[in-house]
Amino acid sequence: MASQSSEGIIKLSKEELEALKAAFEDGNLTGVASRLQEMLESLESIRLDVGITGETGSGKSSFINALRGLGDEDAGAARTGVVETTREPTPYHHPRYPNVTIWDLPGIGTPDFHPNTYLEQVGFSRYDIFFIITSQRFTTNHAALARHIQDMDKSFYFVRSKVDADLDSSLRRQPSSYSEVGVLEEIRQNCLEGLQAHGITSPRVFLLSAFDLSKYDFHLLEETLEKELSHHKRHAFLMALPNIVLHVLEKKKAATLKQMWLVSTMACGVHAVPIPGQLISCNVDILARTLKDYCKSFGLDDDSLEKLGAQVGQSVGQMKVVIKSPLAKEISSTLVVQLLTQAAGKVPKLSNELLSSVPVLGSMASGALSFATTYKMLRSFLDEVVASVQRVLIKAFEVDCNK
Repeated sequence: MASQSSEGIIKLSKEELEALKAAFEDGNLTGVASRLQEMLESLESIRLDVGITGETGSGKSSFINALRGLGDEDAGAARTGVVETTREPTPYHHPRYPNVTIWDLPGIGTPDFHPNTYLEQVGFSRYDIFFIITSQRFTTNHAALARHIQDMDKSFYFVRSKVDADLDSSLRRQPSSYSEVGVLEEIRQNCLEGLQAHGITSPRVFLLSAFDLSKYDFHLLEETLEKELSHHKRHAFLMALPNIVLHVLEKKKAATLKQMWLVSTMACGVHAVPIPGQLISCNVDILARTLKDYCKSFGLDDDSLEKLGAQVGQSVGQMKVVIKSPLAKEISSTLVVQLLTQAAGKVPKLSNELLSSVPVLGSMASGALSFATTYKMLRSFLDEVVASVQRVLIKAFEVDCNK
């Protein structure tokens, strides 16, 4: 079976490498295409199911919407309200990654809540991880539910929501002695002590605001999930995160790079055609689809820009002002050929990393050159995607702040 190296590049078993090499040498590209497609699909179609539970009014639905990059009033958003609006598990698919599903679970503060039967009622086995949310103190109900989840060997995370409201309240009450760090630490200790009093040893509590995930403990929660989720689940989680801060963009970029060699190998080995004026052959259609997917994944497609523009009062055209070539152009076969031609002139001596990543192609000079050129083109395009996203977000933030 394929495995993951310490550098994050997927390595193939000896048998798989030999089979792929033989298929290339014998011209059996159908077999090669099938195997590579299976590997790509295993990365792109992995399911991630997240269960969100908490008491009525704790901010469950707003947290679900924030994770999906939606506002509470956006189309398809989870319903919010001061009364319990969820009677049974309700799935909300990610708008760009439909295999990532955030589940709004019935509240645990209702008279019908029974910790010993709740998990069975909500279909416990379907969820990969749980978030247990409160906007005040954690109670006996929270602790009891956590113990049941732990007994069934599933991961759970305590989330203290609406900390922005607590900070605002504290500032109004004690403006002269106000300290954000001090208030946050007080909230954290209050939560930890409450859980410990109910028998939870070494609880982990993350302080969040659904209205701005970039603040407070979201980066700590993100890092924790990266460490504790399996590789494929981690990839799904990272790619589904909203583009909220620079380090999220960089991690999404790193996750994309880990599968870039697969796309490069397919593009230069399956139904490849010669590129005019170059000593390389590539499948231009595969590359065009990949470039479009990069734009969509990072929110540079028209639908994503329209949504962002609506939030900050700008049109798609205004948002595109800071997007530079080649992203400013329509992605077509002609553009792909232009980018490959540019990359071909910049490809240095093939690095050991590239050759060791795909030894099937490394054994053939022409295949290796095509691979290196394709990889270089994709890498350069992805660099510009991330840079453009940063410029778009800066523009949106500046305009929003000046309203």
